[in-house]
Amino acid sequence: MRLRLLALLCLAVASCLPARAADTSPIKVGVLKFGTVNWVMDTIQANGFDKAEGIALDVVPLASTQGTTVGLQAGSLDIAVTDWLYVSRERTSGGDFSFVPFSTALGAIMVPPDSPIKTLADLKGKTLGVAGGPLDKSWLLIVAYALRTANIDLRTETTQEFGAPPLLAARAKQGEIDAVLNYWPYAARLEAVDFTQLIGLGDVVRELGARGEVAMLGYVFNADWAQQHPAAIDGFVRATKKANELLATSDAEWDRLKPVMSANDPNFDEATFEALRRRFREGIPERKLTSEESDAKILYQFLRELGGTKLVGPGTELAPGTFWHGTEQ
Repeated sequence: MRLRLLALLCLAVASCLPARAADTSPIKVGVLKFGTVNWVMDTIQANGFDKAEGIALDVVPLASTQGTTVGLQAGSLDIAVTDWLYVSRERTSGGDFSFVPFSTALGAIMVPPDSPIKTLADLKGKTLGVAGGPLDKSWLLIVAYALRTANIDLRTETTQEFGAPPLLAARAKQGEIDAVLNYWPYAARLEAVDFTQLIGLGDVVRELGARGEVAMLGYVFNADWAQQHPAAIDGFVRATKKANELLATSDAEWDRLKPVMSANDPNFDEATFEALRRRFREGIPERKLTSEESDAKILYQFLRELGGTKLVGPGTELAPGTFWHGTEQ
């Protein structure tokens, strides 16, 4: 009887105590100051999707893409956006990062209004701006596509000008280069001033064997951190999906985002807004993770062949664990 009374007393006391606190540390998310990831993070916070999932976001502005990888490796960031190629390379070298798709929006080769360039063959002898460097993924995939479909090696049959995306976009507008392969937000801005798309990376990856739109960019984090904080990573992924659902359907939400989108862009106008919104919506991931992973394995082999160990590291295939399949994996 005494033992029963003691047990009942313990239960009564326990019921009066507050529940064990969950891990409420803010998730540190690194984003480029004016990058498109800001739009998703802003949507999450403005609509309370983070609070609904029991998480808090600490959005850390970054000045460069290099800050993304440095922050992840140093542990000063919990999550940042980069590509699965980086994740695979790090895993091959002993790292423990994983990837959740962020966007399937890819770049494109853009040509000015009334350009005589109508096909890839027309690029022969022309100056082609290429965002990034000689090992940029989009560039190498375009090279593989041109070799396969037009028997043209763009590396030798064009003059490439590698550089930063905004600089190349400006040079294209000024007519200082004949065409430009640029990342999708800059391609969309060129589209808003009547540039046309010669070839988009979406068509390229399908020709190379992908079965659908491939998310090259994703939310990257340390898998060990995610396993230790399952509520945080699961809540974050759910919150991003809620934000994407809203951005896919609500024009009013985009109107609210306009000041965020136009920051530091003196040329922002309605045409730019419409192009960015359309291309972002087209890039919202919709496929199963297994399909994304399968296509990434296909594209990895093209990138390995053309970029070598400087690009992919010593790995011969996409490293296991590159794509995150949840805290119960």
